[in-house]
Amino acid sequence: MNKTLHILFLFTGLFLCPAYIHAQDEKNIDVEESAEVFLEEYSDEFQENFFEALKQKGIENYDKAVNLFLRCKQLQPDNVVVDHELAKAYLADKQPLFAQDYAIEAVVAEPSNLWYLQTLMAVLKKQNSTIAEVENTIPFDNIKLQENLALIYYGRNEYQKALKILNGIKKSDFTEELTLKINDSLKRQTVKSTSTSFTVTNQRESDPSIGYKSQIKSLIFAKNMFMLQQVSAEALENYPSQPYFYYANGLALNKKGKHRDAIAILESGLDYLVGDISLANKIYQELGDAYTALNNTPKANMYLRKIKPGF
Repeated sequence: MNKTLHILFLFTGLFLCPAYIHAQDEKNIDVEESAEVFLEEYSDEFQENFFEALKQKGIENYDKAVNLFLRCKQLQPDNVVVDHELAKAYLADKQPLFAQDYAIEAVVAEPSNLWYLQTLMAVLKKQNSTIAEVENTIPFDNIKLQENLALIYYGRNEYQKALKILNGIKKSDFTEELTLKINDSLKRQTVKSTSTSFTVTNQRESDPSIGYKSQIKSLIFAKNMFMLQQVSAEALENYPSQPYFYYANGLALNKKGKHRDAIAILESGLDYLVGDISLANKIYQELGDAYTALNNTPKANMYLRKIKPGF
């Protein structure tokens, strides 16, 4: 595992995709031991600024977080994780132009990284821009980047854009599988548009993610945490921008006593929350429970105070 992934997992806790967790388990990597070895390569000043920046970002002091990440950038100019964190912090601080610069730097450094590209796409969407406007500033011809872009479009239900990308790259198992899923989704959309029935069944056909949500709600009701973790992990792989699936996966991890993993998933899900106060309350509650279980009362109280009554 390279240095970037070490700092990504060990410092920021970005377990955004359960597949990464599974890959880690397969390689039998001792995370704590790896962290100790990795931290030796960074100065105390870098570590102090980086951790403090993450803390400030976590409590929504985005301007302070930005300044601290900029100090990290001075200490480690080529650290792509710092670029990515700056992009996210600037975006949260409603400074998308600065966010775009750092998001592009991260993608240029690691064009195959899905999450760096996803952040760039989020920044562009915030400005009502498209990838075409920055195509010449990133390694757009990178096959993995284009595959990731197709995945992002698929997750947004922008199927024609995804197909256009897939049709422009070499055929593979990935392109064939995703093309089949997209064509299936398009057929279901057609069924919906020509039907006068708006039953739950039709809703599931027009949006496969609804099927996941229905299954997850049943598993939560049945308190089947084993299946809940598996189903929510699969849902996250297919729909990585839907916060409900982060909540469900975090809930399952919490109930199974995997509180640190739950925190990483739940805090990642907060990045995708837009206006859903009820779901936000549920995520804050799970974060509060997880931090309480880890005896981190200040962090637990911080999230519990965010819960808004009446929702």
